[in-house]
Amino acid sequence: MTLRLAGSDAGTGTVADPRDASWFDAFFAQHATSIHRYFVRRAAHVDVEDLTAEVFATAWRRREKVPDGFELPWLYKTASYVLANHRRKPTLTLMSDYGSGEQQQPARSVDPADLVMADDEVRRALARLSTRDRSVLMLHAWEGLDGEGMAQALGLTRGGAAAALSRARARLRDAWDEDH
Repeated sequence: MTLRLAGSDAGTGTVADPRDASWFDAFFAQHATSIHRYFVRRAAHVDVEDLTAEVFATAWRRREKVPDGFELPWLYKTASYVLANHRRKPTLTLMSDYGSGEQQQPARSVDPADLVMADDEVRRALARLSTRDRSVLMLHAWEGLDGEGMAQALGLTRGGAAAALSRARARLRDAWDEDH
C-alpha cells in the first residue's frame, strides 16, 4: 500500500507503508522467541510451533491494529486468544499414542518456569487459582510484563491490571498457605 503525498520519495509522490514486509521481519525477529516461550509454558510441545505461527499470521493480517510501543503485550493478548481457541478444538487420540506402557523421562529443562512447574507444591497452589489469576501471574512473572504492558495484554486500565495482579498474588499466597 502506498500513500500519495506531495514531494515525497524522490519525486515519485508515494511513501512506502511503514508496516510492510521489512517491518514485519523486524517485528517477528524481535518478538518470536517471547511468543514461542509463552506457548512452551502453556501448551503441548507438539503444538508450540503451530500456535506461534498462528499468532504471527494474525499479527500480519492485523498489523495496522498493533499498537506502537505495546507490540509484545498485544502479541501476548493475541496468543491467549489463540491458545483458548486451540484448547476448545476437539482432539483425536490414536491407539498408537498410548505406547507400550514404558515411561520415558522428560528432557531436563534449564528454563526457570519449567523448574517451578516441576515442583509439586507450586503446581498444587497454582491449580487452586482461577484461569484468570494464573494468566495474570504468568504474564507478570514469566513474560516480564508490568504496568502498561500488563494493562495492554489484559485489556484493562493500568490500575485495573495492578489490582488484578495484587488479587492474584493474594490468592496464590492463600493457596500456598493451605499446603503449609
